[in-house]
This record gives sequence, structure tokens and C-alpha cells, in this order.
Amino acid sequence: MRERKYKHEAALTKVKSLLDTIQFGSITLIIQDSQVIQIDKNEKIRLK
Repeated sequence: MRERKYKHEAALTKVKSLLDTIQFGSITLIIQDSQVIQIDKNEKIRLK
């Protein structure tokens, strides 16, 4: 249980970091067996 909490905290830290770097787009969490196994960042670049 403690190891799972550590992994969740690591995933949340990474998501927070990605949120600071993305202006437009999406962040997708891939979860398997209650574990975050992949984080995808899809960034859009808007031309004005």
C-alpha cells in the first residue's frame, strides 16, 4: 500500500509539472490495475 501511495504521488507531481508547461492541449493518464502506467502530453500550438 505504501509503495502504491508513493507511485501515485510521483504521478501527481509529474502531472503538476506538465500543467506548468502546457498552454493548449491535453494530458492523459493511462491506468492499469489502479496504477498510472503512462502519461501522455499532447500539446497544441495555436497560430494567431
